Amino acid sequence: MTKLRLAVVGVGAYDSSRARGYIDVISKLDDRYELCAICDRNRTPLDEVGDRHGIDARYTDFVEMLEAEKPDAVFVLVPTDGQTPHALTAIDHGCHILTEIPYALTLPMGDAIAQAAAAKGVQWEVAENVWRWHNEQLKQAIIDSGIIGKTTHARLCYTHGSYHGFNGVRSVLGKRARRVLGYTQRIDVLPFTNYGGEPETTRVWDSGTIEFEEDVVCLYEMPASPSPHEIHWDVEGTHGYLAHRELVVFPDGERVTYPIEEGYEKIVGDQILSEVRVETDPPIVWHNPFKQHRISSTDDIAKAEILTSLHRSVTEGADLVYGHAAGRQDMELWVAVHASHERGSQWIDLPLREETAVERRIREEYVRRYGGDPVSDYQVLLGASFGRLSVMWTVAGWL
Repeated sequence: MTKLRLAVVGVGAYDSSRARGYIDVISKLDDRYELCAICDRNRTPLDEVGDRHGIDARYTDFVEMLEAEKPDAVFVLVPTDGQTPHALTAIDHGCHILTEIPYALTLPMGDAIAQAAAAKGVQWEVAENVWRWHNEQLKQAIIDSGIIGKTTHARLCYTHGSYHGFNGVRSVLGKRARRVLGYTQRIDVLPFTNYGGEPETTRVWDSGTIEFEEDVVCLYEMPASPSPHEIHWDVEGTHGYLAHRELVVFPDGERVTYPIEEGYEKIVGDQILSEVRVETDPPIVWHNPFKQHRISSTDDIAKAEILTSLHRSVTEGADLVYGHAAGRQDMELWVAVHASHERGSQWIDLPLREETAVERRIREEYVRRYGGDPVSDYQVLLGASFGRLSVMWTVAGWL
């Protein structure tokens, strides 16, 4: 198997950060990747990660790393506001790229990255993890089997970063959204500390209706916290439904429930997830393709799927399993909810091709905060200090 030389920019400030989780998984996929270099402006976490994984090539300057190491691919794991400048810079240097979610701060910003990658002839994979969780992959197989009949509608509740939830629903349904009707409101809540460590007393509450192909409809809500609702999405069909970790069907008018069950194997002393299944007749089963790599947790499996997608695309010419086009579809649904609200909750047809009002405000806040546009001024913005709290949160309450 051909190995790709992969460099990472942004190693995370904490052991629990998503960046460090990805680096752990990259290290396990050593038949696919050589983790050739890491970069972070903060020397302390850079050395922590370098020492842990035995990486000698450590840089605090991104361009210096690209020019010295000449990696095949770059994983951009810097904070959300820094994703676009770093992605465009990596593309300039002829690198394939992986970027964190979402597609971009706005659709036009993501479109600029896609156009730059196409012009340079490099691949761009977006690290959306939800649809690659093992339960979600099993649900996709359940829907494809036809056991719940024709899908009719879905319900989605996601308390933050709703592009994740849209991704889960859209992938399970296997259909493209046609139009969106939305309503949003900023409401008072109990005092809390936001993602950037700042006190706040309001949250944005989103709701909407999404119409997919074949007249399948999803009812969506992003409630404020604290809320009686937790993250979940359900899908109903003419013969049954999927809810949480259960498949329910109605053969001959009787209710039959099939819980999603997990199976484990002992590999090198550890209990590793081997499969998830429902005991229908015949059983519907998803097998863990990474068990020999001892990758077992829900999110680590998704991370391995994402990394393998880029590897196969570059080394074998395979299609990306997600790609920027799918990333755009998921982000577009959230943008459309706000665009609908701003037009008096009118239906918004998809795809969106023009910058919306909420996207314009996000871009303007970005320029105000950092002193430049992430697309036209991306080279000078590499030196900016990007905090954890994105301009998306400031403007629209999005993480």
